[in-house]
Amino acid sequence: MADTPPDAQGHRARLRERLLVGGGDALLDHELIEYLLALAIPRRDTKPLAKALLREFGGIGGLLTADAEALGRVPGMGETSAAAIKIAHAAAIRLLRTDVAERPVLANWQALLDYLRADMAHDLTERFRVLHLNSRNMLVRDEVMSEGSIDQAAVHVREVIRRAIDLGSAAIILVHNHPSGDPSPSRADIEVTRQIVDVGKRLGIAVHDHVIIGRNGHASLRAQGLI
Repeated sequence: MADTPPDAQGHRARLRERLLVGGGDALLDHELIEYLLALAIPRRDTKPLAKALLREFGGIGGLLTADAEALGRVPGMGETSAAAIKIAHAAAIRLLRTDVAERPVLANWQALLDYLRADMAHDLTERFRVLHLNSRNMLVRDEVMSEGSIDQAAVHVREVIRRAIDLGSAAIILVHNHPSGDPSPSRADIEVTRQIVDVGKRLGIAVHDHVIIGRNGHASLRAQGLI
């Protein structure tokens, strides 16, 4: 492949300078992705590919959370460039998860929501996860319990409680995503939550909340008075 033209090299240098001086906010979304891709495929003008990716996945959130197979279907993307996108997402999730783990979860609620939204808001498959907390409400385990079809994740009350007992959890927080984007709880969401709350109460395991994540925001069953 031909070397990057001098004008493109100059453009890339200007992006680098803006990033180093002004931080991430100094670059537009497509410029962030353009520069990231340039690190993976340095001998190519990556601006058209960056813009194409953002169009395909509906923005930077959808792009970063897209799986490698979907990324690979975009013309111009290969394994190296797909890996660059995935490592950026993984680093962001790792940073947000660290913020959650360092303080009691109930005193750090916004950090928890930021972590969950970054990890789940754009998923096309529904996932049900349980956050296990100790007696100080510190996060000790974050586990995906089930992955469903695009519109349903199977939740087994006994499995959730059994796992909490196995881990010695003092409390749990239930979390799942709605791929539709609308985080409003369904009747089934409310019913299964109440079942888990009832069983947990008898065994001394508190259910602090059930949080539903969607592209359009989040819903807390506790805040809505549903549990």
